[in-house]
Amino acid sequence: MRFFGKTKIDFTGKRRIAFIISIIVIVAGIVSLIMNGGPKYSIDFTGGVTMELDLTPQEEGAESIEIQDIRDALQKDGITNLVIQEIGNPADKNYIQIKTQTVGSSDEKISKKIAESVKKHFPDNVDDKTLIRLQEEVGPKIGEELKGKAILAIFWALVGIIIYIWWRFEFSFGLSAVAALFHDVLITVGIFSIAGKEISLAIVAALLTIVGYSLNDTIVVFDRIREDIKKYRRDPYGKVINYSINETLSRTIITSLTTFIVVLSLYLFGGSVIHDFAFALLVGVIVGTYSSIFVASPLLVEYFENRQKKGASSRRKR
Repeated sequence: MRFFGKTKIDFTGKRRIAFIISIIVIVAGIVSLIMNGGPKYSIDFTGGVTMELDLTPQEEGAESIEIQDIRDALQKDGITNLVIQEIGNPADKNYIQIKTQTVGSSDEKISKKIAESVKKHFPDNVDDKTLIRLQEEVGPKIGEELKGKAILAIFWALVGIIIYIWWRFEFSFGLSAVAALFHDVLITVGIFSIAGKEISLAIVAALLTIVGYSLNDTIVVFDRIREDIKKYRRDPYGKVINYSINETLSRTIITSLTTFIVVLSLYLFGGSVIHDFAFALLVGVIVGTYSSIFVASPLLVEYFENRQKKGASSRRKR
């Protein structure tokens, strides 16, 4: 049973409008990336230290510490270039995250200096056993290596997808699918740049998940297109592909909606650790659903119609 019944929406007829919308969003993301000097990488790729501290008052009457007080205290001890923010429940100012791109020498780790400085300046808010909730350190060389491997992972995933779809359908289907996947990744990275969010290893994992999700949806539509091209041989390609999108629309919307609800729950209730990961997936589900309908399939219409025009032109010349 179809969730929407039998729809007759002219998706392919609106493809030029959809292409313009996609171009505007992609260009906005690229402009943001240029203005920001590229993506904002986390310490996974740049190297540095991330610490999460529990500064819950240990005595009655002790107050929560303001972020500016922490920053001033650390600067007095020569620890600068920090990003300090509250994490967890917005109403609870006791959990603090500190990030710095400085690791320090083997003799004097920056994480040790931060912990000692906090203990010295805020003794009423420090319990030695629970002070450090999380500590991560990544060297700059390892960060550069991870960045290169992340880019290669995405590149080879796209190459593998072209080969797979070429084998399953034909090369034009593979190019259309990969163009749609590039579209999804570019928009997601652009939105992260506009929102000022960092690209971490978890976000790379989210991007690969988006690629898989979008591809799955696109292949369902492509399967129906392949069947309908044989079924409606006398109809124009645009009309046939429109049939296919409408026939699979109910499945596409139901799958995307259920996925969106689950990911939205992760975003709202999953905590700060997976907040950006869930945000990337939210963007990916929306953009991936859009691209399978308004990018991948319409690109096939453009390809088939251009091929048809070239064939007719070559026959006239003969």
